[in-house]
Amino acid sequence: MGDDQEDEELFLPLRLFYAGRSFSPRDRREWHRERVIAERITKHREHWEGRGQGLGRTPGRMRGLSRADIVDVAVAIADAEGTEAVSMRRIARDLRVGAMSLYWHVESKEELHQLMLDTVQAEIEAPAPSGDWRRDLADYASNTRAALLLHPWAIDFVNTGPPSGPNDARNAERLMGALDGLGLDAKTTMWILSTLGTYVTGAALREIRELRWHRSFDETTADMTEAEVAELRDEFDRRIRQSGRYPNLTKILDANFDPDAPETSDERFWFGLGCVLEGIAAAIAAA
Repeated sequence: MGDDQEDEELFLPLRLFYAGRSFSPRDRREWHRERVIAERITKHREHWEGRGQGLGRTPGRMRGLSRADIVDVAVAIADAEGTEAVSMRRIARDLRVGAMSLYWHVESKEELHQLMLDTVQAEIEAPAPSGDWRRDLADYASNTRAALLLHPWAIDFVNTGPPSGPNDARNAERLMGALDGLGLDAKTTMWILSTLGTYVTGAALREIRELRWHRSFDETTADMTEAEVAELRDEFDRRIRQSGRYPNLTKILDANFDPDAPETSDERFWFGLGCVLEGIAAAIAAA
């Protein structure tokens, strides 16, 4: 994550990225409670430092705990159970510390979400412009897909809105730098990057849903014999063929081709990305 505290001041609160979500009275109470706690911790920190303990130091009972530890645990919980499972109490329990000690390092769950997202942006890491825009955009697309498959919860926040943190801003700066010198105006540059982001997040979302569907299918058929599973698949095949209304679907069945097969996910992603990059090349040539 970015170390420059001044940089962090440049970014909008993550709450603005929750546009469209309805906030309950419970959410508002939690925000108010966190503000009260943050003010209390700030006073304790000022008192502690005022006693000559030194800037940046924490009381003995809180030593050994860092912001990075908190964020890492929060990300691990979100990866396994979704962001709804992330709470200060849950993180404190997993770290075996008091919940209040977390607020010494992170002022609110909102700030925690922002740090979590910037951690994912650090993993994405758009490459520094190399002079080969195709390679740079392809590397970014590949890194983004890998990060989203590892952290599915982040798909609601990546590639939307203004930069949410230092790593997000760095990635945006590098992506724009990859297209610099091609004679593109600001609108065309941003629409190209928006198109790339839309493809990558859409492809990752589809892949995440496919994985969930296959997992659900395996769980549903866990107690069935191989013959029963085969009959289930054959029933779908018969319905399509016998209806006579789906000649194109029948051709796919005749080819014995599964368009959602997990083993073809890489090939499908790169095929689609190639199509997008060809379209971008055409837009650049026409600019």
